[in-house]
Order: sequence, then C-alpha cells, then structure tokens
Amino acid sequence: MGLDDKLNNAATRHMGAAKEGAGKLTGDERLEREGQQDQAQAKVQEAGERVKDAAKDIGSNLKDAAAKVKESFSKD
Repeated sequence: MGLDDKLNNAATRHMGAAKEGAGKLTGDERLEREGQQDQAQAKVQEAGERVKDAAKDIGSNLKDAAAKVKESFSKD
C-alpha cells in the first residue's frame, strides 16, 4: 500500500470518527451514521490495498521459485 493511500485512508477513518462523535454529542443521527459509513469505507479500502500487496508478494515469490527451479536444471 502506497503512502498516499495510507494517509488518505487514515484521514477518512479519523474524519469519520470525528463525524460519528459529533453526531453522538449533538444527537444528530444522520451525522453519526455518515461517520460510521466513512470509517467502514476506509476499512474496506485498506483491506483492498492489503489484498493487492499480498498478490504482488505472491507473484514475486513465484518468479523467484521459478528462477531457482530453472537454475537447478541448468546446473545438471
């Protein structure tokens, strides 16, 4: 996950928490729900970024493994 993505998700999450808190303090249920939605959106985006990072790692590991197998056959 890139730094920009992390910062954007953190900002969305914190703004959502602030909205939720303000909504609770003022009794504004709409603002409270909006804050909860913002936080949920940030969590979903973070999860998606982790999946993309894991996929990149898997691809890299497969390339390394294939290179090692190829190298082992070349030695014979």
